[in-house]
Amino acid sequence: MKKDTLTIQAYSIQKVSFSDDYHLSSGHLEIPDHPQFELDDRFKSVDIKLVDPRDCHFQINTIMDVMPISTKVLGKMGYGLSNTLTGVNVILTGADETGVQLHEFGSSDGYLDEKIKFGKDGTPDLDDTIILIDAVLKKDFEFNRETCEMIFKMADDYLQPIRAELKMLSGSQATESFDYVDEKHPGKPKVALVKEVAGQGAMYDNILFPQEPAGITKGISIIDMDNMPVLLTANEYRDGVIHALV
Repeated sequence: MKKDTLTIQAYSIQKVSFSDDYHLSSGHLEIPDHPQFELDDRFKSVDIKLVDPRDCHFQINTIMDVMPISTKVLGKMGYGLSNTLTGVNVILTGADETGVQLHEFGSSDGYLDEKIKFGKDGTPDLDDTIILIDAVLKKDFEFNRETCEMIFKMADDYLQPIRAELKMLSGSQATESFDYVDEKHPGKPKVALVKEVAGQGAMYDNILFPQEPAGITKGISIIDMDNMPVLLTANEYRDGVIHALV
């Protein structure tokens, strides 16, 4: 395994449906319509819907996150092999049972088709299926970092069985495969991209170095790093080493 090369294999999903358990086969993803683990006592409910972006003029709670479904198969973040699903994306929304929205610096509750621009970098395409996870907390919760991370962790735990199945797919089933080489150019100028990220608290935070691309588990908050500069390679960034919570 070359530590200067990241390979990303993409598996196209044409159909997503509800089932009693998780199952991933050629072009078809089956998922349960509820988390299959005990929820934190602060949750009132967690509802999961399958949404067509071309038919989504309905009310949602504020958008907390938009996530791909990817997994690390070999190596560490930034090199080795990662598998990812195309044709499906995840949107996490949230409020409390009284309607108080879970957001930082402005809520995005309203009609889904009016609150997100589809087909852009980081958003679902119009041909994708959206797995919409709506988290509702009990009233009188404290909106802080720990509560927010608990909600993101719930969504991460719900997606992990999909990642477990994705790890096992054969490369021969991939619809696309991309190799990204971290090339060296001795003697030429060194170029760095400086990116300022949020690190103030609650959802205004970034998680770095999770165990799965764009995940939460085992990640480190930029706040807990005292907001110090972190040097990343282009392939680490491409592989989902930063998970923005804002």
